Amino acid sequence: MNKRAGAAFDWFAGDPCINKDEAKGEYASMNASWLDSLEEWVTIAGSFVWGAPLLVLLVGTGFWLTWALRGIQISALMHALYLALVKRREDEEEDGDISHFQALMTALSATVGTGNIAGVATAIAIGGPGALFWMWVTGLLGMATKYAEAVLAVVYREKDEKGQMRGGPMYYIAKGVGWKWMAVLFAFFASVAAFGIGNMVQSNSVADAVRTTFGVPVWITGLVLMVLVATVVLGGIKTIGRVTSILVPVMIVFYMVASIAVLLLFAREIPEAFRLIFVHAFSPMAATGGFAGSVLMLTIRMGVSRGLFSNESGLGSAPIAAAAAQTAHPVTQALVSMTQTFIDTLVVCTLTGLVLILTGAWSSGATGASLTAGAFELALPGLGSYIVTCGLILFAYSTMLGWCYYGEKSIEYLLGEKAVLPYRVCYVVFVAIGATLKLELVWGLADLFNGLMAFPNLVALLVLTPVVVRYTQEYFRDVRP
Repeated sequence: MNKRAGAAFDWFAGDPCINKDEAKGEYASMNASWLDSLEEWVTIAGSFVWGAPLLVLLVGTGFWLTWALRGIQISALMHALYLALVKRREDEEEDGDISHFQALMTALSATVGTGNIAGVATAIAIGGPGALFWMWVTGLLGMATKYAEAVLAVVYREKDEKGQMRGGPMYYIAKGVGWKWMAVLFAFFASVAAFGIGNMVQSNSVADAVRTTFGVPVWITGLVLMVLVATVVLGGIKTIGRVTSILVPVMIVFYMVASIAVLLLFAREIPEAFRLIFVHAFSPMAATGGFAGSVLMLTIRMGVSRGLFSNESGLGSAPIAAAAAQTAHPVTQALVSMTQTFIDTLVVCTLTGLVLILTGAWSSGATGASLTAGAFELALPGLGSYIVTCGLILFAYSTMLGWCYYGEKSIEYLLGEKAVLPYRVCYVVFVAIGATLKLELVWGLADLFNGLMAFPNLVALLVLTPVVVRYTQEYFRDVRP
């Protein structure tokens, strides 16, 4: 036994002959070293998972589905927005747990989160203004991917013992592709990922922002968030749907109004901002030095990866909510789901990006949420940081609600309905824990499991493309008014 391990062992054994303060220090050093090693391995694994093969597969699937569906994200966008906002009696009479709108808001609650504030800022800070262009490309292609996911989620969904709907990638992988083992892998990855990107990362971001802006201790914020999340998620999808259908529109409109106010203040600079975006999408600034080609690849990678993290198209999370919707035809809900990526990336992320570019804050050297807060503060002194903090609170809270549902449906697939309530309780507890932790490791684990979710889902989308095309042709030939 080495000296460090021996000191720790003796301290736990209660040996009165040793210096316990020294032993505590040795044990803490051991623990820190182990965690540092784990974090390093997780980072390496995450970099491998989110390397070129996955990014190519994600973008390639979007291109393939866009071609197979004849650009449905453009040709049917207005019809999709109509379906998302207008109640239809024929849908309300169908099986399902929540309305089209509630399903959309539940999915939006999970995607419109810290990525829209911190993720966009990181992409532009590292990749330059041109990264926003590649976020647009990713969002446009992601609309076709999100559409296909939702079609399959409704086609292959099923009722549980209580008559509630359940579906998502694990069901269309098992029933459509016939690979039960891959469905199990997806459900496992999703149930674990929910605790990271959908839970502790969000509560930690809120706690840190509230402490910085209002001086509130992180543990208090954690407890308050735990109670607020518990009051909603313990009621299941119907409660989540009702709450998000009110919360999500309010928070998005709030953030949009603040962003548009900044755009109006800098209205004369908007043409120049768009010029920067388009020019530097293909010939980015070489401010970081190095070969110009590597700078261009960095711009593309940051735009694509942050865009995917923001809208989650291809990860397989949103179709879990889509499967619960009341819908007369799979394509109806799929068109509504498609608008989620449009709102998330092509509207909310665009507003954040324009604020960063118009104010000039993007080149300040800051990154993440602090960069976005600084940009709003430059435009709206004395008010900007509060706007970003309030937006971050609302966005993160809604994300925790949506991801709890994704996680519980995944664990239900693995272990049955009896595991749902314990999962919810555990999820709620980790909201408080996450607020107090140093989350580099949790971020790494979240990134890793999100990437692992994408692989089986994308394979299923490619294999089941003929099913998506068949239902799409049927809808536009026989059903659409």
